Amino acid sequence: MNSVSVRALLVRGMLAGLAAGVLALVVAYLLGEPSVDAAIAFEESHSHEHGGEELVSRSLQSTAGLATGVLIFGIAVGGIAALAFCYALGRVGRFGPRATAVLLSVGALLTVYVVPFLKYPANPPAVGNGDTIGKRTTLYFLMIVLSLLLAAGALLLGRRLAPRLGNWNATVAAGAAFVVAVGLAYGFLPTINEVPKDFPATLIWEFRLSSLAVQVTLWTTFGLFFGHLAERLLVPRTDRAAVPSGTSGAEPKATAAAG
Repeated sequence: MNSVSVRALLVRGMLAGLAAGVLALVVAYLLGEPSVDAAIAFEESHSHEHGGEELVSRSLQSTAGLATGVLIFGIAVGGIAALAFCYALGRVGRFGPRATAVLLSVGALLTVYVVPFLKYPANPPAVGNGDTIGKRTTLYFLMIVLSLLLAAGALLLGRRLAPRLGNWNATVAAGAAFVVAVGLAYGFLPTINEVPKDFPATLIWEFRLSSLAVQVTLWTTFGLFFGHLAERLLVPRTDRAAVPSGTSGAEPKATAAAG
């Protein structure tokens, strides 16, 4: 893929990430912030420390602060995903740009968020010991790295098995190997449970489900929007009108660009 195409896709990826970030921001504000407020109220009611002035007000955190964090994250992951798309296009099967973008988004959601989330789920304020924050952060990012490495290994395994087993059986075998490897990683990595005994279980799950909803919204929106933009860039208008997107017929220009 030439530098002009890569640059154009990078810009489109960042724009799609910004759009996805806007929708994720709405979900975070409507679903996540009430849980955060409830957790902060619980923490304050059980805290023995009083006094001290807030450096940043809660209202600013839940509006401008939240918007800044989510939108910057969306733009950043959009750019990174666009670069990954440039490499994956034409190398993960006979898929057009739109289908490749959707597959990439689903894979990123699973490996970067869902797999680490199942081992180390997100927790609201008042959950977690401040003395172990470094350890918890390290373990979480280690789980992300392991998930990405195991996913890459599963892809390589599937490609090696495909000539002998066929695409379907090779995909099933590689998926099973990935699940087993992730299970072993779950077993070897330490479990952290620092939830206070009297902390409402419902509040924890509301917060975790809202966190999951934000990520699902972000990656789903990005995959659909970026796939549309990439297809318009890489596939001629006549080909888009004649052949459904995601099929091998939409591949000629995209494959040539990927080479």
